[in-house]
Amino acid sequence: MKHEADKNNPGSLLMLTLSMLIFGTIGIFRRMLPLDSALIAFFRGLVGSVFLLPLLWKNRRNKPLLPDKKTAGKLMLSGALIGVNWLLLFEAYNHTSVSVATLCYYMAPTFVILGASVFFREAMTLKKALCAVGALAGMALVSGVVESGLPGKGELKGILLGLGAAGIYAAVVLLNKTVNKTDPYAKTVIQLACAAAVMLPYLLATGGFSGVQWTAGTVGLLLLVGVLHTGVSYALYFASMEGLRTQTVALFSYIDPVAALILSALVLRESMSWLGFLGAILILGSAVIGELPQKQRSTTDGIRTPGRR
Repeated sequence: MKHEADKNNPGSLLMLTLSMLIFGTIGIFRRMLPLDSALIAFFRGLVGSVFLLPLLWKNRRNKPLLPDKKTAGKLMLSGALIGVNWLLLFEAYNHTSVSVATLCYYMAPTFVILGASVFFREAMTLKKALCAVGALAGMALVSGVVESGLPGKGELKGILLGLGAAGIYAAVVLLNKTVNKTDPYAKTVIQLACAAAVMLPYLLATGGFSGVQWTAGTVGLLLLVGVLHTGVSYALYFASMEGLRTQTVALFSYIDPVAALILSALVLRESMSWLGFLGAILILGSAVIGELPQKQRSTTDGIRTPGRR
């Protein structure tokens, strides 16, 4: 892996932006798929990992394709968690709006801050504490509790599922902190394959493959989620890495939730109150500010994991 770029390459910036815009549309396409969330998660991991295999082979650079056993074990565990993470997030989209589910999911950076202070004894600086408080305040506004009390049963379930997905993703991030540096393609292929694998026994036990109407539209949408939203988007993301500064990658990652909020309003006609909008600013603003001091990390430290979206 090359050293971090001294300045941003315009072509790399375009690839990163495209990947973030693609990630930002996944909630809309999940809404269009009349399938069980576990089934979508299974096919996303399966198709995405198969799509990335040729790129893994091409970029092997005379290095072993697989990491050492200890690293592989951690990646397999994180991949299994990613499968659960997708399941929760896709179900959140079913029970609340895409915008609310997305904002719940972007509580993950706050959970990472809190988890790192507990499990890795990282210092809880004033800046981190303020970001965490700001995000939690934003979540209270987004949930509607401030305006109208506790949300309805269905809406509350969606919020809890979104927060659960955020918690699982935070666990993946914290687990990845203990993983040795690994080729990003190898890392992602292992995690995507394990995300699919953990869904398989659940689907077999619950009859998730039976009674599915396999229409051309359904198959096409599944392939789109697997190829475009997973394979292509991660290929673009990884291809942009060596031409961009780490801080640029971190900040541009927030194109994803902003695009999701805008598209959910335009395509799905979802509305948000002014308090909810303020909450969105607090959540995303806290996450962005939390990224600002990370100037000394290498590019590989900032690699996005499949659980992000």
